[in-house]
Amino acid sequence: MIWIVPVSGLVAVLLAAYFAWDVLRRDKGSAKMQEVAGMIFEGAVAFMKRQYRTIAILSLIAAVAIGVVLYLVATPPTGLTAFDLGWRTSVAFLVGAAASAVAGVIGMTISVKANLRTASAAQRGLAEAIVVGLRGGAVSGFLIVGLSLIGVAAIFYAFGGADRPDLAPFLIVGFGFGASFVALFSQLGGGIYTKAADMGADLVGKVEAGIPEDDPRNAAVVADLVGDNVGDCAGRGADLFESTAAENIGAMILGVAIYLAARTAGLPNPEYWIIFPLVLRGLGVFATGVGILSVRGSNTQDPMTSLNIGFFISVALSVAGLAFATSQMLGDQWLWFFYAGLVGIATSVAFVFITQYYTESKYRPVKEIATASETGPATSAVAGIAVGFESTFTTAIVIAVALLGAHWLGSQADLPGDQVTGGIFATAVATMGMLMTAAYILAMDTFGPITDNANGIIEMSGNPASAREVTDKLDAVGNTTKALTKGYAVGSAALAAFLLFSAYLDDVKHISEAKKLIAFTTVDLSKVEVFVGALLGAMLAFLFSSMAIRAVGRTAGAVINEVRRQFREDPGIMKGTSRPDYAGCVDITARAGLREMMLPGIVAVAMPIAVGVLLRAEAVAGFLMVGTISGLLLATVLNNSGGAWDNAKKYIESGAMIGSDKKVVKKGSATHAAAVVGDTIGDPFKDTAGPSLHVLVKLLSTITLVLAPIFI
Repeated sequence: MIWIVPVSGLVAVLLAAYFAWDVLRRDKGSAKMQEVAGMIFEGAVAFMKRQYRTIAILSLIAAVAIGVVLYLVATPPTGLTAFDLGWRTSVAFLVGAAASAVAGVIGMTISVKANLRTASAAQRGLAEAIVVGLRGGAVSGFLIVGLSLIGVAAIFYAFGGADRPDLAPFLIVGFGFGASFVALFSQLGGGIYTKAADMGADLVGKVEAGIPEDDPRNAAVVADLVGDNVGDCAGRGADLFESTAAENIGAMILGVAIYLAARTAGLPNPEYWIIFPLVLRGLGVFATGVGILSVRGSNTQDPMTSLNIGFFISVALSVAGLAFATSQMLGDQWLWFFYAGLVGIATSVAFVFITQYYTESKYRPVKEIATASETGPATSAVAGIAVGFESTFTTAIVIAVALLGAHWLGSQADLPGDQVTGGIFATAVATMGMLMTAAYILAMDTFGPITDNANGIIEMSGNPASAREVTDKLDAVGNTTKALTKGYAVGSAALAAFLLFSAYLDDVKHISEAKKLIAFTTVDLSKVEVFVGALLGAMLAFLFSSMAIRAVGRTAGAVINEVRRQFREDPGIMKGTSRPDYAGCVDITARAGLREMMLPGIVAVAMPIAVGVLLRAEAVAGFLMVGTISGLLLATVLNNSGGAWDNAKKYIESGAMIGSDKKVVKKGSATHAAAVVGDTIGDPFKDTAGPSLHVLVKLLSTITLVLAPIFI
């Protein structure tokens, strides 16, 4: 069973290599298309070099600081010196940070090249374009899952997992923190860049100048297309890399208690309880690989239907893998944990449908926003915010049912130890079950920016309307798939939040025993310091979102002023006789994005440390618990309102909306202009603040796990 982990990690990397080869060998289109794609690639690479240079410096400083602080202050677990604890945590941090960066950069590089091949395929029909776009996204998906799996397993065994499986999970939490650290700055920087460029391009181009989206006369268009890659590909990839890593490590920590009890009881293979999460994720690689390969596309079928077929094949095979792993590894009580894993898989499916309902144009919420746009941008904005708030109801209910169901199922198992341990471990199994399809979800997410870029390449290179019709369909579906990933990320973060919170309590118990102290087993909100910690945790989600949204607004203002200046100083741009200065907009956006990511990122890292140092470990538990809940619900509001606004605009642009006067609402009308304003409000919601909150809530968990020794 143990060999499933390295084999599946290798298979994930080989699948990524195969999909990259398959995409790169395809036709690259005309010279003009290649020129446009070359500008996008050049801008994306330039930004990524700047961004990761900055992140690398911050990561090195953080790694040294963590090692020194743990060496000077922490009491290490029994069997370790303070020096060992410090350097091992620092090394794990750097390995996690490096693996996250590598996965993001390689995935984004292939995605930027896949956009050109997808645009070329669109000239030959919808079916081929779907396959090329999805396989381009799958490179990122399988690399992220594979490197996460290999990274966690390798550092687990390097730090003594074979001899001391009960100790090693506590030593590798730095890996999850490193991945979270990189993900936060990657998502923030990329999100600020992409949405500032998008807002600038839309407001000056479509609203003020009245020119089409992705019109080559708009200087901000290339920056917008670059932003899709650095925000949606690299940023989201880093987000889900840290999700899979941190949640995997948290589940392994929760398995330690059952391992110790099983070993004491003399049961065979007690270490299976610790490595089970790795094996389950490994089996998910095979399931999602078959799912991606099964997508063929169709020239007549809704593209979303083709993608859903592949997803459900992945889900069915994940169920089979779950049954195999639980029956072989979790003893005679395996059936309870199999059911708990089913709860997790069902939760992932539920979030796919919830997000589709709130963000697809065929359902009420998006149509409601489009109708509200008839009376102006104010009513469009109000309708979108209402949709976001409404969506928290179904999100909370699904999460509540999943947690209660999984915990109850686990508590029914007759395990060595106690029922509480079984219940908590079952929530970890549910989380791992949800993550089994992560590679497919990531492929669908990256499909979004690839098709968006393909749309821009078709428009800017002057291709026929038939090709634009194909990429318009793909772009609308891409908006939905990006929204699905955010819903999936919220769901997995919610299950993981309870998992990682439980892991934090286990970590505190482990350290307290080493210090010969009594650990707290419940969090008492009636204590003033715990209440204050919880209050600060709730506040952080709102403060962080405010900083991220304000950063987008400031950067977008700089982009708007630059495009206006170019229109004003060179009238030949609007006549089509002069070429805009695309590089100027790209440079302004890149510099501003990197500058603006610093403050919210530093606040997010500093706040839990300050609470832990000043108010101590139980207050951090309150901070973590309430901060996670408020962050997840706020992310749901931001993601779904933003996605609904975007697709309301596209619903009008498709010509499918019939207005109150019984006529088709056209592009360029007052209704369309109002919907564009709503869409621009939603841009920093759904692609900057919302996704960054997913990273924030998991960063809070990983940073408290790593620094728990100094809070006690």
